[in-house]
Amino acid sequence: MSPERDAELCSKYPLIFKHRNGTIVDTCMAWGFECGDGWFDLLDTLCGEIQRYVDWKSKDLSQEEKESLQVIASQVKEKFGTLRFYYYGGDDAIGGMIDMAEALSAKICEDCGVPGKIRMGGWHRTLCNSCESQRKK
Repeated sequence: MSPERDAELCSKYPLIFKHRNGTIVDTCMAWGFECGDGWFDLLDTLCGEIQRYVDWKSKDLSQEEKESLQVIASQVKEKFGTLRFYYYGGDDAIGGMIDMAEALSAKICEDCGVPGKIRMGGWHRTLCNSCESQRKK
């Protein structure tokens, strides 16, 4: 992901990406978002929904319970053509949100964000026809 998009997600969701600038010894988020800009909107929507849910659900919880519910990303990357969002914290509802986003990524071009599909041939990638043509060149 481009540095500008990376910074935008981290500034919008500082609690989720609080380890973004950690060391590689401590977190895989030290490598940043290991996917293309085409999934930015998907990640932005996912993180917005996660944080809204956490804020809503934790309004009547103790500080300890709030901390256990807060989602903290440990790695965000592409693997086998789809998004992988590794995290700790949360509950089953958040797990469902992440599962849905990962499934949707198989239909969104990782490079430009328009509808796409998983392309095989070496590295699996989810790409639109145009980006697939560029990859083949």
